[in-house]
Amino acid sequence: MKSHPDIVVLFSGGLDSILAAKVLEGQGLSVRCLHCTSPFFGAPEAVDSWKALYGLDVVVRDVGEDFAAMLRARPAHGFGKALNPCVDCKILLLRKARLYMEEQGAKALATGEVLGQRPMSQRRDALHVITREAGVGDVLLRPLCALHLPPTGVEQSGLVDRSRLLGMWGRGRSAQLELAREYGLADTPTPGGGCRLTERENARRYWQVLTRLSRPHAGDFALANMGRQFWHCANAAHYWLCVGRNSADNERLARAAGPEDALLRLRDMPGPLALARGGALWPEEVLRSAAGMAASYAPKAVAAGTVHVHMRRGEEVEDAEVLPARRSDIWGEPAWEEVRSQIRAEARERAARAGRK
Repeated sequence: MKSHPDIVVLFSGGLDSILAAKVLEGQGLSVRCLHCTSPFFGAPEAVDSWKALYGLDVVVRDVGEDFAAMLRARPAHGFGKALNPCVDCKILLLRKARLYMEEQGAKALATGEVLGQRPMSQRRDALHVITREAGVGDVLLRPLCALHLPPTGVEQSGLVDRSRLLGMWGRGRSAQLELAREYGLADTPTPGGGCRLTERENARRYWQVLTRLSRPHAGDFALANMGRQFWHCANAAHYWLCVGRNSADNERLARAAGPEDALLRLRDMPGPLALARGGALWPEEVLRSAAGMAASYAPKAVAAGTVHVHMRRGEEVEDAEVLPARRSDIWGEPAWEEVRSQIRAEARERAARAGRK
């Protein structure tokens, strides 16, 4: 790894970011790819594969807590069709990338954005807003669509040759695939944003975390990615239960448990592990109800009738006898349509407040 790269590429691992890096390497530049991760996007486990397949220098940075803070404050440019804050996301990532660029002594930033490819964040006006609000206008280059945009300071400085940049446009991928063949990239990523916030099922989960916890952090959103998710609301309190679907879920939930959580596991037979977020402080009857709900996903427990469940709260372990019961009247989640209406209602309220100021 060169100690001081010439240019840092914001790198998702998708074909566009790979090609952006290759175009710049083709001009003799030393390129370092910055892969940002969070509970919503990123694949740090793929870095070694990317290095081997594409010959790229890739580093990883976790931006989860910054992203969680942005969601708590609500994105200034709003959400897309689900819970995706695409414009604010790109602003956040470019700000982080600029800091990394300066730390590394690099001269510029680049992205794999293509004008007109994504309806929310890659329109011409959106690209301009992102550049301005991220504060990267003097260092940012979009090599795949540069010929459709005004010359940048990076080009005018002589760091890159504008005539060797590209003029891709729109949602098609034929130009990208042709370029990938020219570079000999046999294993090209399939199209897709790779962001969980664009998917309704995930957005439905995240919205509960965002609106029912007082100050959700990255670990809470990561927990929402695990297993079956249930909520119970009583007396203005919200209780969150996560039930493993398989052994991999069980292991992830066990690792995710904090000192104020409770872990629930059947004593005498196989079954799911359940994590009660903040369960160490739950009322006894709520925790027992959660134990019965978790036990209902173990067929042997249902057949047995009453079962014993280990309820671990911090360092304390209690053995409770419960009836496996799938109480959808107590434990559940709202449908996507209900969540979507809540998101829209909140957006209207925020717009009305802003208008009154």
